[in-house]
Amino acid sequence: MKKKALITGISGQDGSYLAELLLEKDYEVYGFIRRHSLASTQETRVDHLVSKGLVKTDYADLLDNSSINRLMGLIRPDEIYNLAAQSHVRVSFDVPQFTLQTNMIGTLNMLEAYRFCCPEAKFYQASSSEMFGNEIDEDGFQRETTQMKPVSPYGCSKLAAHCIVRNYRNSYNLFASNGILFNHESPRRGENFVTAKIAKAVAAIHLGLQEDLVLGNLESYRDWGHSKDYVKAMHAILQHHEPEDFVISSMQTHSVRDFCEEAFGFVDLDYKDFVKSDPKFYRPEELKKLKGDSSRARKTLNWEPEFDFKGLVADMVSYWINELSVDNNQN
Repeated sequence: MKKKALITGISGQDGSYLAELLLEKDYEVYGFIRRHSLASTQETRVDHLVSKGLVKTDYADLLDNSSINRLMGLIRPDEIYNLAAQSHVRVSFDVPQFTLQTNMIGTLNMLEAYRFCCPEAKFYQASSSEMFGNEIDEDGFQRETTQMKPVSPYGCSKLAAHCIVRNYRNSYNLFASNGILFNHESPRRGENFVTAKIAKAVAAIHLGLQEDLVLGNLESYRDWGHSKDYVKAMHAILQHHEPEDFVISSMQTHSVRDFCEEAFGFVDLDYKDFVKSDPKFYRPEELKKLKGDSSRARKTLNWEPEFDFKGLVADMVSYWINELSVDNNQN
């Protein structure tokens, strides 16, 4: 009998790649979709799966217990991947209450449904490197044992959810694990995230559709990987023989400036000719540097990323060149 997996946030970057991975592994895949007014676009990243009947989706919201309990009871999944969240750090300063409610109370609602409807299942929580804030170990890395002092409402919300998952694991003997994922990107990344903003702008400038690019802090350093690699780690975490928390990262750090240089260089342009920095895009409290030590996950889970930084940037810029070329030819 096939295993059944439930993915909240299946319409997002990670959810769509995870759905594809699980289908390759012969799972039955179910997903929660949060309804919005543009129904034609809310499943864009998984349309190719839903239209073929490969994935089953239903409307649900992490803040609506009735929808969660009803669907959890009907599906009775073997594995639960809680990826749904208000996931934009900068936006979390604008909507802090919504961010905390969705990311923390939403996770609590999922855990309650899980322990009452299918406590024998395995539960994965999407934790975040933003939980560390500016805390860093002496060797320059952040790892499972590094202190966590987040510097944004998003980071605070994720830390609260992280802690409640550990509490439920210990209190109710549940197989509930946290994946502390550092920044991961892809062609499916939302356009309001800096990496996608850069990749799309580079493509537009290369095609003569845009003149410049305005960003915030160019000296913000992040540990960037590819979403395709990181969803493999999510799956591996739930195949481990016991529930644990793991850092997933590339173990390298690059600045936003580095990302610009690499992206513009991909199309033989100098980023200095096009990129401007505007303080209005800075966060109220900046997170300076993230660099994760994923050596424990690599050894314990036998996980290794396939994409390096250069390959990630190339994949994103290539995608946007193709997308904008098609759109431009149609107009």
